[in-house]
Amino acid sequence: MPAASAEEFRFVSPGCAARGLCCPGRDRACLGAGRRPDGSAGPCYCDQACARSLDCCHDYGQACPVVPCVVSQWSAWSGCAEPCKTTCQVRTRHIVQEPRNGGAACPALEQRAGCVEYWTRRGAECQHSLIPALITAGGFGKARQRRAAADGSERAGYCVQFQLVALAPGCGHRQPRHGRWTRELGEGRTVCVECQQPALQPALQPAQQPALQPALQPLRQRCRRDGSGSRQNQLLHWQAMGNHRCRGTWRRIRQLGTCSCPSVHSFLFI
Repeated sequence: MPAASAEEFRFVSPGCAARGLCCPGRDRACLGAGRRPDGSAGPCYCDQACARSLDCCHDYGQACPVVPCVVSQWSAWSGCAEPCKTTCQVRTRHIVQEPRNGGAACPALEQRAGCVEYWTRRGAECQHSLIPALITAGGFGKARQRRAAADGSERAGYCVQFQLVALAPGCGHRQPRHGRWTRELGEGRTVCVECQQPALQPALQPAQQPALQPALQPLRQRCRRDGSGSRQNQLLHWQAMGNHRCRGTWRRIRQLGTCSCPSVHSFLFI
């Protein structure tokens, strides 16, 4: 029998559509016949890999269109996994359409992000160790002292030594001049943080301290989040003013009457 012409071969042995072929990956059994995209006749394929090997059947693109993965919108973020702890929150999405014929694969269906809830499920405020202390450069302390002396509100403050445990990369980023002091922060360093007016706050509510003698009142003035009452080696959180990307954790070492750290490692409670 004489050999069939290319046109006759295409008609007798149709391509992917007539045979209902669309195969994932590389599949030599996913074989069609007829005209190839370059016009030649002979065996051709209807598998996903044929586009790379250039041996697809002429109608592969129409019979097996690329279908990318389609996913839904993200759900709302969940609440924190546990209150009063640095944990995580989760959001999810689902697959609306699976990819086919070499379409883009599906992206991640779950995202997690760190979070802290500062209130218990019953509405009580969490322990203060989770709420960051706000600090700024120690140089601002001189201006504070001058203002306090001028208005007669100057009161004895105190100093707290901390060891820096961890800090965010943002502490070393370029900042405007008023935020450059954060570059002096470094993991493992001992820093001094001074508590002065007007950051001094009553440690007890007025209703709780009517019997305190006036002479003892200054002793009850504290800066918020100074770590008093924390357990030994407990991690406490801090946040730099002037550089919102600079934050981290530290451990309280001790309280002093006056700061003894070098000026570059001395800071102020806000």
